[in-house]
Amino acid sequence: MANPIVENIAKTNAEIAKSSRAAEAVMKGGAAALTESGNASRAALQELTKAYQELATKNAKNLTTAIQAISAVKSPTEFIELQQKLIKDGVEAAVSDSRLIAQLTTSVFTAAFAPVKKQFDSMQKTAQI
Repeated sequence: MANPIVENIAKTNAEIAKSSRAAEAVMKGGAAALTESGNASRAALQELTKAYQELATKNAKNLTTAIQAISAVKSPTEFIELQQKLIKDGVEAAVSDSRLIAQLTTSVFTAAFAPVKKQFDSMQKTAQI
């Protein structure tokens, strides 16, 4: 006849070992998700930085072109027409540029948190089983 205390200790040790393996798997998965998240964030931030640099370059060129155009104006009527055109073009460019920056910013955060969310969802499914 087996000793019930020894059996309980063996069963408890088996459960502890199983829980330990599960915790280790979760920790490894979490570390991998954080690494993946960091890599994705870095790439997305580089893309966002590039977009800001291109925007600054484009705006500097537009400013130079606008100053040259204003300098070449011959009459007050021509000045007013040019001013209205520059304002219209500036507003359209600002809206378009803002939309692009907003999309890139959203992609930065999505890229950063997608791997962590995936790991979290996986942990939740594991915990429900």
